[in-house]
Amino acid sequence: MVAIPQRLFGEALINSARQFPDKAAFISKGEEYSYSSVLKMAENMAAYMTLNGLQRGDRVAIYMHNTWQCAVSIYATSLAGAAFLVINPQTKAPKLEFILNDSGACFLITEAIIQHEWLQVLPQTPAIKGLLISGDITPEFLASGVSPVSFEETVHNHYPGVKLHGAIALDLAALIYTSGSTGFPKGVMMTHQNMVFTSWSLIQYLRLTEDDRIMLLLPLAFDYGLYQLIMSVTLGATLIMELSFTFPASIYKSIEQFKPTVFPGVPTIYAMMIASNKQSGINFPAIEKVTNTAAALPAEFIPELKKVFPNALIFSMYGLTECKRVCYLEPELLDENPNSVGKAIPGTEVYLLTPEGEPVPAGTPGILHVRGPHVMLGYWNREDLSKEMLRPGKLPWERTLCSNDWFIMDEKGLLYFQGRADDIIKSRGEKVSPLEVENVIYKVAGVKEVAVVGAPDVILGEAIIAYVTLHENAVISEKEIMRECVSNLELFMHPKKVIFLDQMPKSTNGKIERKELKVRAASL
Repeated sequence: MVAIPQRLFGEALINSARQFPDKAAFISKGEEYSYSSVLKMAENMAAYMTLNGLQRGDRVAIYMHNTWQCAVSIYATSLAGAAFLVINPQTKAPKLEFILNDSGACFLITEAIIQHEWLQVLPQTPAIKGLLISGDITPEFLASGVSPVSFEETVHNHYPGVKLHGAIALDLAALIYTSGSTGFPKGVMMTHQNMVFTSWSLIQYLRLTEDDRIMLLLPLAFDYGLYQLIMSVTLGATLIMELSFTFPASIYKSIEQFKPTVFPGVPTIYAMMIASNKQSGINFPAIEKVTNTAAALPAEFIPELKKVFPNALIFSMYGLTECKRVCYLEPELLDENPNSVGKAIPGTEVYLLTPEGEPVPAGTPGILHVRGPHVMLGYWNREDLSKEMLRPGKLPWERTLCSNDWFIMDEKGLLYFQGRADDIIKSRGEKVSPLEVENVIYKVAGVKEVAVVGAPDVILGEAIIAYVTLHENAVISEKEIMRECVSNLELFMHPKKVIFLDQMPKSTNGKIERKELKVRAASL
């Protein structure tokens, strides 16, 4: 059967269901879900939402764990002509409320097991007009005044005669929320054209095929995790879905049972796997491709990773949510260039400029700029921030992405990451806004000033260090501050250390000298 030329994000599922109807699209909690069944469920959900008021271009928020339900919701939204946004299930109520209101999402698809958070925010999110719940609908929901609909019933019901809204390649396909220097997440706008181009570029350089079995450990709210789903469905491959890497022994059993061929991870995960290998000699010869991004892969990890994955190609990469992926290093060049993140992904271009916009010669530090169809449309509702990142390009009509990150490009055109220009901390593969962590610590009675910085960390990428001063006579322990962070922040945002100071270092105009604190943190 001839496949539809893919122009829209959701068409990948249609094509793969036609070509591989009985093949496992997902393996979730040990159960297989075929491409034909996934497409049918996605179409049913798309029809339900359309029947209940979803319009072309509307936003649908998906607040779920890594499950088949989450994956079906993503494609259902696309088939309905709307844009999806996936929210990390670790997200607490205040940030959840902000994202729902900022996006203007009119449907919320979520899970009963995280009701504590979403029940708090529904009264403050007036745009939500539809609520789909996976799991048992309890009397508590009804008592709260919400009107939930069963996810499981919806995807298995048929809605005849419903005409789904269309879309074109320039329409919004997704909002991917990422932390910002203001302390509030920013919605990165990705069109169908962005996402279709990017998925095929990644598939090309990663040398993926329909026979691959990709393991998903990273949150679908994280673009690195999301694109494992997208690439798998686009090819008609199989995605092995795991909730996280919280319990390594369970993941090792899953690898042995389901035999993935592709393993995407971040340095934190690889550090734990290397430790397991040293302790027990465990290794995974069936895995053929290993990928790393989010934080730089330490050069000292490479020989150890080869013991864990003796038959795998190892891809070192660098990316930004604002364009998904920037560059990659061919595995064959890894031993010779262990600190490089390679060259631009297929179909794109990168170059370095001075802060004044002048080209820099090879071997000289410069700010990385990115050209290509993968560059975002901008930030949702934030034209001011969009102008900071999207600059006039080489051609009169284009806008180029300014990464604000410093790199060196060698004579061979290979890139070497030097440092970040802003204060955003990248820890455990996630972007962390210092201001968001600071705001939580300020809730502790007796805290006078807080400054949160990142410190280089082999495993975490960057460790979160919180410097705190106290009001006179206040007595606060590190445990009290950590307890507040645990209650209000996702795991990856918890400080590694809290350091109490008598006074903060400050500039002549009274601002806290963060650069000095970063120097101190780097020496810990």
